[in-house]
Amino acid sequence: MAKLLSLACFRNEGWHNLSARSHYPSMPSFPKSEPGTPSTSVVEPSTMITALFSVHGMTCSACAGSVEKGIKRLHGIQEAVVDVLNNRARVIFHPSFVNEEAICEAIEDAGFEAALLTNITNENTIQVCRIQIKGMTCTSCSTTVESTLKALSGVLQAQVALATEEAQVHYNPNTITHTQILEAIDEAGFEATLISSSEDLSKIDLHVEGDLTDHLMIQLIEDSLKSLPGVLELHKNLELSKISLSYKADLTGPRDFINVIHETSNGNLKAKIFPGEGGRRDAHRNKEIKSYYKSFLWSLVFTVPVFLTSMVFMYIPGIKDLLDSKVMKMLTIGEVIRWVLSTPVQFVFGWRFYVGSYKSLRRGSANMDVLIALGTNAAYFYSVYSVLRAATSKVFEGTDFFETSAMLISFILLGKYLEILAKGKTSNAIAKLMNLTPDTAILLSLDGEGNVVGEEEIDSRLVQKNDVIKIIPGAKVASDGLVVWGQSHVNESMITGEARPVSKRKGDTVIGGTLNENGVLHVKATKVGSESALSQIVRLVESAQMAKAPVQKFADRISKFFVPLVILISFSTWLAWFLAGKYHAYPKSWIPSSMDSFELALQFGISVMVIACPCALGLATPTAVMVGTGVGASQGVLIKGGQALESAHKVNCIVFDKTGTLTIGKPVIVNTKLLTKMVLREFYELVAAAEVNSEHPLAKAVVEYAKKFKDEENPSWPEARDFVSVTGHGVKAIVRNKEIMVGNKSLMTDHNIAIPIVAEELLAEAENMAQTGILVSINGEVAGVLAISDPLKPGAQEVISILKSMKIRSIMVTGDNWGTANSIAREVGIEDVIAEAKPDQKADKVKNLQASGYTVAMVGDGINDSPALVAADVGMAIGAGTDIAIEAADIVLMKSNLEDVITAIDLSRKTFTRIRLNYVWALGYNLLGIPIAAGVLFPSTGFRLPPWIAGAAMAASSVSVVCCSLLLKYYKRPKKLNSLDIGTITIETSSDPLIIHDD
Repeated sequence: MAKLLSLACFRNEGWHNLSARSHYPSMPSFPKSEPGTPSTSVVEPSTMITALFSVHGMTCSACAGSVEKGIKRLHGIQEAVVDVLNNRARVIFHPSFVNEEAICEAIEDAGFEAALLTNITNENTIQVCRIQIKGMTCTSCSTTVESTLKALSGVLQAQVALATEEAQVHYNPNTITHTQILEAIDEAGFEATLISSSEDLSKIDLHVEGDLTDHLMIQLIEDSLKSLPGVLELHKNLELSKISLSYKADLTGPRDFINVIHETSNGNLKAKIFPGEGGRRDAHRNKEIKSYYKSFLWSLVFTVPVFLTSMVFMYIPGIKDLLDSKVMKMLTIGEVIRWVLSTPVQFVFGWRFYVGSYKSLRRGSANMDVLIALGTNAAYFYSVYSVLRAATSKVFEGTDFFETSAMLISFILLGKYLEILAKGKTSNAIAKLMNLTPDTAILLSLDGEGNVVGEEEIDSRLVQKNDVIKIIPGAKVASDGLVVWGQSHVNESMITGEARPVSKRKGDTVIGGTLNENGVLHVKATKVGSESALSQIVRLVESAQMAKAPVQKFADRISKFFVPLVILISFSTWLAWFLAGKYHAYPKSWIPSSMDSFELALQFGISVMVIACPCALGLATPTAVMVGTGVGASQGVLIKGGQALESAHKVNCIVFDKTGTLTIGKPVIVNTKLLTKMVLREFYELVAAAEVNSEHPLAKAVVEYAKKFKDEENPSWPEARDFVSVTGHGVKAIVRNKEIMVGNKSLMTDHNIAIPIVAEELLAEAENMAQTGILVSINGEVAGVLAISDPLKPGAQEVISILKSMKIRSIMVTGDNWGTANSIAREVGIEDVIAEAKPDQKADKVKNLQASGYTVAMVGDGINDSPALVAADVGMAIGAGTDIAIEAADIVLMKSNLEDVITAIDLSRKTFTRIRLNYVWALGYNLLGIPIAAGVLFPSTGFRLPPWIAGAAMAASSVSVVCCSLLLKYYKRPKKLNSLDIGTITIETSSDPLIIHDD
């Protein structure tokens, strides 16, 4: 009876995250064959459905391909993944165009059976876990793991990175647990270890020192910890002296736990953060490096004598005679020595290849381990046959290939050792980021009035929210926080890439991991642990290194048939040479004196099998993406994965927002004209006193400018009586018995205040220069005109000019008026301008450009930019912008400098060039190496590639691809940018006391 089929459907508000890029609700992606435009038919990602099918009747990958093609022929299908091993298919589709029944019919039309079971998931329940996976050797392995994960019921998204040997899985905990996910990976033939889960972001392991045999005391400590507010879960492992706690960081923290343990035990027990937390990845890599190094050295101990007895000593008189001495019939001492020494290499140090082959074949695929096992087994067991026949025959003089199998395994172990060593260096960027956090922090104790009464040095991991920590000169900031006392300069280059120290004073924010330079600061911790900016950057870079670039699909497609094809070519090579020798198709002089035609054919076949390298293809893209994203992070450019890198290198049109992107986003006074005899300081004192009570951005700009005439940090202003704020016009108040009005022409006209011709001219001049003119009247007479502007960011003109030289078109889209927009565009050098645009109109402009054939990047910073950021092929968010804009973007510019737009595009181009070079090398190596190993050159040149050299070449190919990617670490931004002085923003202001008297 046919196995019953089951389907799980998941409706998820955040389902657009499963696509290569996210899609904003107002910018749906439509099936190509379906009519519809964004303005007339909207398919929101929130209505996207993912269905998990169990399909009965599939026996091989061809069956899976038939099912996949049948499903994808339907309109409205976004993605279809079929896992033949688990008899399941996972489909993402638009319910407006297709439904579950139609998908079932498509599967049945392909010759299989399907049924469904519906289950609803909520976005808020989605959790993410990161898993370390051991045993993956090539793209075929990572593809198998990814397909297995995606086919699990409750798994919404899965990404597997071969280069880091990690997986990131989005799942519904109501349907599946991370333990079940680990079991599924184990069942697929790999070893899985949980690195982290969103379930335990606020989780800590404590190591308890002391006598743990008092069970009553342990129970009392457990009860005390559980009674703390915010403690969610507690697990203890007395064998490891470990207590694990899950908690809410807003309510409690590790320092509270340590104090409770110390006080409850009356000081008999001490606790500290469990050693090794967060270092599991490095520990695994170091263990693997040591394992391969140790295996290589031991194999070398046995392989060198095998090589010497077969390749060197045979040419030394005396030793040759000794090795040729007969032990039994035609069996020689040399053959016995080689057999004995090569056996441990084959079955002890090469055992990992047998295990890998078994697991690979068990799951219905073939990887590099299969090629190595087949090649070395062919050489070893033919040699065993030759030795046994010699031992039982009086005339047989066979030739053994024990040196081939032993040297092959030794060289491959060396290659894997070098490959892992090199791959470890590709993730150095993350290691450097994680090492920025200081080991210790100085915790301040405050009394009820906020005065410091004591200080204590603690582990920086014990800092909790709302703690006040002291940062001395030369020390690193222990956590994100707010300066509550002190003044200093902080070097933030390690986080943002900003070279110049940033001034910090009371009220300013600081970032954990940055370096305090000269003054002492007291900082109130606001974000600790996984919430800190540094932790978020690390997670973003890790996530980016997990995400596959679309070009990786090329290697994935090749990996499906690469190994079987190589085995076929290898067998065909052996058969062709064997038959050619048997029927005398080539002269006997071609056959080496130590071999016969069968052995020569076997050598060619083994060489073909071991020279082919699927690993080089699999590592071509992920290693370059890892290094590229890491280099970007070190330069203040956070690239969210391979998709963003691949799209950015194609960009030929950039759409800029104006406010906060091309301009600094903060209004400032750029010009002051006095129309009466008055000291500028007194004038601004009166104006600031009136404006200080207003929340309008222009009023704040006036007050901020007036502070320059005061010596104090927080100056006091004269009292303003009868304050009135007139919406859309300005403010008025009585200051020092003078009636002060600050506002536009309408405010003055409404109060019958005459506006002099000079003031009118100054206002018109300000408007022509994209500035806002403000009138100030004192006792009914216009006393001055202020010009307020949002100035261009330094270097904006140069950046636009460089983009033109790179043949990239620049367009400005803004919600501001046409006059201001045209003025800014002229100043910066942009010819195409769109003004008074609403957020959806910005997105429409992006889509129109895409329809015209452009690959569009959008650069913005505000909430109103997020639709356009998502609609663009590449969204770039200015780092100082809103969280929503940063979330919607593909690339985040940490420094908020426009020059980084050029850096991001140039880095993506360099990275993609490196990926292309990797593919050229990996493909070229296989396309050239396999024919040479098959003996194409042998008839004309006599050149033959021995199997052990072929194996060495195979090992070297993977190492060379990784090293090629590592060269990206030396990336330098374009030299044109070095001449730009973009460090600080300086606003030139003019305060001319132009005195005019009307008699």
